Amino acid sequence: MSFQPAVLFPPVVLFHGPRWGAIVISFGHRTRVGVFLWRACHAQPGQVRRFVVWSLVEAAPAFVIGLAVARAVDAFAAHQAVAGLSWTFLLGVSWVFAAVGARQVVVTLAGIVEPVREELLTATIRGALEAGEDDPAAVTRANLQVEVARDALTGVIGSVKAFVFAFLGVVAGVAALMPELLLLVLPPLLLGLGAFLFSLPALARRQHAYLLADEATAESLVTVTAALGDIAASGDEDHAARYAGARFDGQRRAAGKLAVVTTLRTVVLGTGAWAPILLVLAYAPRLGATPGVVLGTLAYVMQSLTPALFNLASGLGESGVRLWVTLSRLRAALPPPRQETRRADGVHTELKGVTFAYGPRALPVVDRLDLVIPEGEHLAVVGPSGIGKSTLAALIAGLIVPGQGRVTVGGVPAARLDRGQRTLIPQEAYVFRGTVAENLGDRDLRLMRQALDAIGAAHVKLQATELDPAERQLVALARAYLAEAPLVVLDEATSRLDPAAEARVEQAFAERGGTLIVVAHRISSALRARRVLVMDGTRVVAGTHQELLAASPLYADLAGHWDPRLRQVS
Repeated sequence: MSFQPAVLFPPVVLFHGPRWGAIVISFGHRTRVGVFLWRACHAQPGQVRRFVVWSLVEAAPAFVIGLAVARAVDAFAAHQAVAGLSWTFLLGVSWVFAAVGARQVVVTLAGIVEPVREELLTATIRGALEAGEDDPAAVTRANLQVEVARDALTGVIGSVKAFVFAFLGVVAGVAALMPELLLLVLPPLLLGLGAFLFSLPALARRQHAYLLADEATAESLVTVTAALGDIAASGDEDHAARYAGARFDGQRRAAGKLAVVTTLRTVVLGTGAWAPILLVLAYAPRLGATPGVVLGTLAYVMQSLTPALFNLASGLGESGVRLWVTLSRLRAALPPPRQETRRADGVHTELKGVTFAYGPRALPVVDRLDLVIPEGEHLAVVGPSGIGKSTLAALIAGLIVPGQGRVTVGGVPAARLDRGQRTLIPQEAYVFRGTVAENLGDRDLRLMRQALDAIGAAHVKLQATELDPAERQLVALARAYLAEAPLVVLDEATSRLDPAAEARVEQAFAERGGTLIVVAHRISSALRARRVLVMDGTRVVAGTHQELLAASPLYADLAGHWDPRLRQVS
């Protein structure tokens, strides 16, 4: 299996000072979802203001519905058809406003959440890079958790927004109808809401425990299933049954505890939502409310407040708990900070006895490799797909550490090398949301233009935000070009480019100076290199193109099949 840093590790030059990524990494046990939401919103003040304005527009029916129903009913009862129709028309108009506002709310909410997702993703990957993370699967899981957190955050903000604005609309509307009725509506609602919020920590703990128990059950099934042959051969079926059964029992107990809290929450919410309806029906007429006012108040409660309350419960009870659990897991998934990085005197690179495998029982992808890459070298790495070329690139870049042996750059362990001295560009490098100029670090316009021109991306506009896959990769390459790291590793970074564009990129990095290592996507990359490294699974051979034609049957075969269309070699 070939490791693909294109997914796991974006290039080092991506990290140019996130606004609050450090906050994410330092999540402690005292951190709560509310604090996270506050920091998320505080980082986007303009978007938050637009979000609030459009939410008010969207909430127009929450204020109008009861007032319109009350006035229309009383008008029709008094045989004032025009007034009744006017109030009905006003209610219809409010729904038109709500539809327009709802669309804008979605857009502005994305403007709040997406930067949060980017900062959280940056912090996650930065934590892995700075720790010399040697478990790519763990980093992948952390990245997936970021996406879960983004979706959960969207759900939490949406449900809180819906309740807050519905609540404000209902309070204003009932006050406009008959202020005394607020005494019938608000107390039971607020008591139910308070009891629900009080139960949230317990709900989060029970749901977290259930998730862990569910994962333990799944893991036990995988373990037992994989060992069925050995279990049958040894006659150890009873032990296997007890092992798996214990996990099932644990999940059952966790599910029972979660069910108790969920049931209590449902009862509390039901009381808070429906008690105001009974109180209004029983006492509003005694307070002098007209039939229209009674119906209007019921419309406020049943059409606005009750749905918003249950939506809030669903958002906080599901999305909120999922966000809390996800952030807790992200904190646990991030490795502890490693030792300080060191700046090397040059980037002369050596691999001595390097062995790397993905797992303690897996076959080595790289096995006892000795390799010297002099400073200023232009090396191409070729070989069949899955042979370990990307793993070698990650080892040299210090993104993973060998199980045995050592990788040094300028005498410094690669994993501890100053990040400004090496850059790895994967097959699909990450490009942040925003303009091309922002992705390039908002440097001097002349320097950014020169970098784009050098790699053949003169057609890409600095203020562009919509890029196709090839342009996104060119922006990542230009960013690496601007970083001026003396050690550059291109891991099939030009695979989305045509042969001419690929040649232009490699030529630009080669002429810039420093060490250039290219994991070749086409055999033409090997022909441009000063030296070629062939990985064929049984041995690793290095030499010039002509030397390898005689020394490596695999390379001779690859080169022999090369034609003017530049066949891919991996």
